[in-house]
Amino acid sequence: EIEKGELVVIVGPSGAGKTTALNVLGGMDNVTSGEVIIDGQRVDKYSEKELTHYRREDIGFVFQFYNLVQNLTALENVELATQICKKPLNPKTTIEKVGLKNRKDNFPSQLSGGEQQRVALARALVNNPSMLIADEPTGNLDPDTAWDIMRLLNEINLRGTTLVVATHAKDIVDRMNKRVIRIEHGNIISDKKGGYDGEA
Repeated sequence: EIEKGELVVIVGPSGAGKTTALNVLGGMDNVTSGEVIIDGQRVDKYSEKELTHYRREDIGFVFQFYNLVQNLTALENVELATQICKKPLNPKTTIEKVGLKNRKDNFPSQLSGGEQQRVALARALVNNPSMLIADEPTGNLDPDTAWDIMRLLNEINLRGTTLVVATHAKDIVDRMNKRVIRIEHGNIISDKKGGYDGEA
């Protein structure tokens, strides 16, 4: 169980099931058994139409590889996401909140990896989701930039957004000192507050 407004980190070796767990939470993969209950609703029972609505309105997804549209500016990439949801935030304000006020008119190829990840973050936030899911959001970044992104995610969580992050970055998990769920071979083997190895 994950409480509303909580920040949870999912760790485990490659192939453990971290991405699958996030995809199930985000309504992108279906389960073959068990139940997925979000806000009292059985997401695993949703129709395709209901899942599409759920992904558009309730979930923000941040990917490791940014997935930006290369021929659109940073601001246009964020604006694109507002066209499919009902209660979007202001794209310009959102991109400023992630620290890109002076880079909003640049194309992805003109941005650093950290800046591209911030655009991806703004795009995930602009639909005003109740839950933000981040799959290895620091995987392609240097340690300092990775920590900047995690601090930004923490700030977003402090404003009330539920946040679920999967990462391999042991040093970041240790510094964050949050609830850590460890998955191995598709099973949860530990769930406690502390560092990557579970030490508080």
